[in-house]
Amino acid sequence: MHIHIFDWFVIAIFLLVSIGIGLYLSRRASRSTSEFFLSGRNLPWYVAGTSMVATTFAADTPLAVTELVAESGISGNWLWWNMLFGGMLTVFFFARLWRRANIMTDAEFVSIRYSGKPARFLRGFRAVYIGIFMNAVVMAWVNLAMVKILEVMFPDLTVFGLTEVTFAGIVFSSHLLVVGMMMAFVAFYSALSGLWGVSVTDTFQFVIAMGGSIILAVIALDHVGGVSGLQTKLSDVGWVFDFFPVVDGGSAVDTGKGMLQMSVVALVAYLGVQWWASWYPGAEPGGGGYVAQRMMSAKDEKHSLLATLWFQVAHFAIRPWPWIIVALAALVMYPQEADKGATYVMVIRDLLPTGLLGLLLAAFLSAYMSTMSSQTVWGASYIVNDLFRPFIKPGASERYYVKISRITTMILMLFSLIVTTQFQMISDAWRFILACSGGIGLVLLLRWFWWRINAWSEIAAMIAPYAIYPILVFRYGLSYESTLIIIVAWSTLVWLAVTYLTRPADIKTLESFYEKVHPGGPGWKIIARQMPLVKSDRGYKALFINYIAGCVLVLFSLFGIGRLIFGEYIQAFIYLGVAAVAAIIIYYLLSKTGWDKVVQ
Repeated sequence: MHIHIFDWFVIAIFLLVSIGIGLYLSRRASRSTSEFFLSGRNLPWYVAGTSMVATTFAADTPLAVTELVAESGISGNWLWWNMLFGGMLTVFFFARLWRRANIMTDAEFVSIRYSGKPARFLRGFRAVYIGIFMNAVVMAWVNLAMVKILEVMFPDLTVFGLTEVTFAGIVFSSHLLVVGMMMAFVAFYSALSGLWGVSVTDTFQFVIAMGGSIILAVIALDHVGGVSGLQTKLSDVGWVFDFFPVVDGGSAVDTGKGMLQMSVVALVAYLGVQWWASWYPGAEPGGGGYVAQRMMSAKDEKHSLLATLWFQVAHFAIRPWPWIIVALAALVMYPQEADKGATYVMVIRDLLPTGLLGLLLAAFLSAYMSTMSSQTVWGASYIVNDLFRPFIKPGASERYYVKISRITTMILMLFSLIVTTQFQMISDAWRFILACSGGIGLVLLLRWFWWRINAWSEIAAMIAPYAIYPILVFRYGLSYESTLIIIVAWSTLVWLAVTYLTRPADIKTLESFYEKVHPGGPGWKIIARQMPLVKSDRGYKALFINYIAGCVLVLFSLFGIGRLIFGEYIQAFIYLGVAAVAAIIIYYLLSKTGWDKVVQ
């Protein structure tokens, strides 16, 4: 395959714009760590929300969706669509609380909610465990996907005439070395501009990535004869067009017949447990990580809520369809290809003309760079704000912490590159993370609404799964779904027991938290009675109705857009009509509670 000079020109323009944004906003980011990590808490909702979407649009995402569609059809995406139910909880119950907490990272939440040595330990532990190690695994996953893209597009790639380089006993392939160069570029503009630059660049990159995905879908669909041609050529596997899985008593995920078949256990695991019980980057129960970072950087509580709502709509309803269409077309074009994820890249390689090829390569670069920049800035915020500032060098100047933030950003990139070399295949990494975080989700939700939760509760919920995970998986060989359900039940029993066997946070900390966040609800009645002058939140009935309406809005929009694409116009009209009614209900109830008057 030959890349034309014009394709390289398109890519160069994209890179220049990205670095230009970083340079333009670098001075602003240098003022303080609040500017560097939270953009001065002044992001509008559409920038904050789009930045969330762009971060979750990684280089591996279209490839993963292609694999799901090839194995289980459109319904295979329920393996991640179920996370909407937890995301919508964040929109209506937690977004305003994160903004109101006035903290820099979700790890810092520990210092305002809990007290004593357990709180200090938990804050430092989360900074290392999540900010460094878990973050590096996620970044390694994204790096490996980018390596796969380069291997398909440039199979004979060399760097200075070498196909691999060995350093300190670690082997770096030429493709991984190029990914390392990309990381250095991302680290450079991320370290320059902090969250302001990352968020604005994310918005630009999301437009490029989404536009490129839509163009590719249109061209791929035309290549296979449009929707009718696609359906005809896949008529022998018509199940791939089903939007919903088949539920039976068989195995958890039985693709022997070609379609996604869920047992009752799997249905309970995915739709009844996973979305609220487990921690996963970008889908933390109650919000967390870079999603919390964007909520805390929003202008006010209204912008925080709107940003998170836009994220759910774009993430689940709008973004998947161009990938799904290309995945279906790839089934027609490459029916015998073993690596189904790579077929997405093959469509780009084989169908796109000069200019558009450069645009799609720029789109993949956009997806990769937006994720990596957010992961590094978020990870650096943990290290600096929750490890370096409180434990290593407290009391230093803001400019000093900004300098350390920039150095940390670079080091995180390098560390993740090294971690990438240690993985050959990490397709099951997300299942491991979800299973080993089973049970922590309920603590992350209840710590906002129940005064009795303490630091020991969270520590116990984080550690408990590791006590039985090896037994369930390696001794008994249980499926992921069964393992998850057992771990959640076990972890819940452990942290509840620990909660009642240990003391709550001291009363001053609880009163300070309640005065600052005033979440309301029956779980704070004991504290509320002692603080009658604090006006706590009300209207939880309306928020719950909004939660249901939000889920309906996204799911019916998702299916309505799908029906529209496949020419089923009456069903599309019904789906989209219901979605519109749900949107009206949300706007009415929020307006009735005076949400538009809430300012931080």
